[in-house]
Amino acid sequence: MTTSRHHYLICYDVRDDRRWRKCHKLMKTYGEAVQYSVFQCQLTDLRMAKLRWELASILAEEDSLLIAPIQAPDVNRIVQWNLQSIIKDRTDRFRTF
Repeated sequence: MTTSRHHYLICYDVRDDRRWRKCHKLMKTYGEAVQYSVFQCQLTDLRMAKLRWELASILAEEDSLLIAPIQAPDVNRIVQWNLQSIIKDRTDRFRTF
């Protein structure tokens, strides 16, 4: 596993309020909330593996999870509207209206 950090967009749909709160609390320790159940994270491979393990211990079969890696060249192509910048090392601040 490498020590370099990679960008991820992590989204979840948790059917139970108690599990959702646990998941949300955990995700706040790993990244920044973009929406209630959507987080942007910069993680090493080891931290990603740990996060996946922790999420697996919280989520049930009826819940959904999406982890989408964002490749370095695409970080500057993210379009944001009515959001503060979620990725700190972006070189541009493109916003659409």
